[in-house]
Amino acid sequence: MLDENITENIEVTMAEIGQKARLASQALAISSHELRQNALRKAAKILRARASEILAANVKDMAFAKEKNISDAMLDRLLLTPARIQAMPTGLEAIADLQDPVGQVMAAWGRPNGLHIQRVAVPLGVIGIIYESRPNVTADAGGLCIKSGNAAILRCGSESFHSSREIASALREGLSQAGLNPDALQMVPTRNREAIGTLLKMHHDVDVIIPRGGQGLNARVMAEARMPVFAHLDGLCHVFIDQAADIKKAIEVTLNAKMRRTGICGAAETLLVHRAIAAQILPDLGAALSAMNCEIRGDVETCALIKTARPADEKDWSCEYLDAIISIKVVDSLSAAITHINQYGSHHTDCIMTEDQEIAAEFLQKVDSAICIHNASTQFADGGEFGLGAEIGISTGRIHARGPIGAAQLTSFKYKVLGNGQTRP
Repeated sequence: MLDENITENIEVTMAEIGQKARLASQALAISSHELRQNALRKAAKILRARASEILAANVKDMAFAKEKNISDAMLDRLLLTPARIQAMPTGLEAIADLQDPVGQVMAAWGRPNGLHIQRVAVPLGVIGIIYESRPNVTADAGGLCIKSGNAAILRCGSESFHSSREIASALREGLSQAGLNPDALQMVPTRNREAIGTLLKMHHDVDVIIPRGGQGLNARVMAEARMPVFAHLDGLCHVFIDQAADIKKAIEVTLNAKMRRTGICGAAETLLVHRAIAAQILPDLGAALSAMNCEIRGDVETCALIKTARPADEKDWSCEYLDAIISIKVVDSLSAAITHINQYGSHHTDCIMTEDQEIAAEFLQKVDSAICIHNASTQFADGGEFGLGAEIGISTGRIHARGPIGAAQLTSFKYKVLGNGQTRP
């Protein structure tokens, strides 16, 4: 039973959750693709039918969040509207329609002794997912885990407790109606932060931890986890406008990259502009940003060209604002832009605006980020936009998965070795 105020026996409660998840994961891993598809489609129908209950739960969460004085950007992440609620079942159906990632033969080869070897995709097992604010992550993460044959233990942010509970209930009901164990998807039943510490120690029952939140959460998970972590660090994304950029296109893309939704990890935080084009583009771009109520913090040259800009300091180049604020710097060259991005960025998503294909190719090769984009908004950094159905997060690490984590990225592999009586000499 979920109890937002539970404070006693957290370790006992979490141990029970872990044991149930491990047991459920073993059955889910060998379940048919059709059963898992059916569970997702049934969950989608249940979510649509319960839209009013989810909205009512979200009203409670919004009131709780406002009492905590969280930022407007975080409130936007938390808010569920009818359109956002309808996007969740649509996302589940898109996940259901994806190719089954489990059992895919990733490689196969024969040996001179007649052995035939296959590398085959298998589920990771039990995945712990710790996330903040956005309740729709409950549907995305739960759906991707079910699709890929993994059990999930979800720990939502305290501010999204009621919304996430309603969404998780729909997914559990979908599993049950499809004849699968609903314990394959469980929520941590408390807002108490001690539960996070307990979850991070449960390496016997949890195979991977995925954090999706701010610096504090990610730092804690990286420091305390006893199991592998799919790191999701800051979304400190850049747009670099090269001297060969199409000015109209560059302005449109920059405005979208910054202002479409300022509170998501794919929002651009720093704009770099080649000195050769700065005087042509910055006055108009600055005026457009200011008209959209975006605060501009710039270097000396930027402030001279944009009268509404105020001086940036060193901290601005490494700040993920998640708000209507952008830092702007004029640079001498492509090389200077790449150096700045690799020094200050979070290796998440970075974009170049240029019509010079050689310049673009060099940027895409040398920028050390999970997602590098040419002539398109950084806000395309999203699993759904990549055709993955949805994502649990965007990994900025280098081990196992990098970039959007979809169903296929939630698998490992094993080797199947097929013989005919061979013995090793």
